[in-house]
Amino acid sequence: MFSNLFKKFAGRHYRKYVKNAWPMVERIKVIEADYQKLTDDQIRAKTAEFKNRYAEGETLEELLPEAFATVMNTSRRL
Repeated sequence: MFSNLFKKFAGRHYRKYVKNAWPMVERIKVIEADYQKLTDDQIRAKTAEFKNRYAEGETLEELLPEAFATVMNTSRRL
């Protein structure tokens, strides 16, 4: 009885998380497509750019999509 009840509610948290995260994933994909045009040196320079922007007061939430796009692009190149 309890297992059926648990199965009914298990996964709702995951589905809610995926639903909330999906716009960010789509944004990362768009940015990553733009980053495919960059050279290897330009991709390497992104790290310093992110550090500078963070030091200037930009939040990690704002940097997150670009940082993940950079990682996706780098891993694709490897």
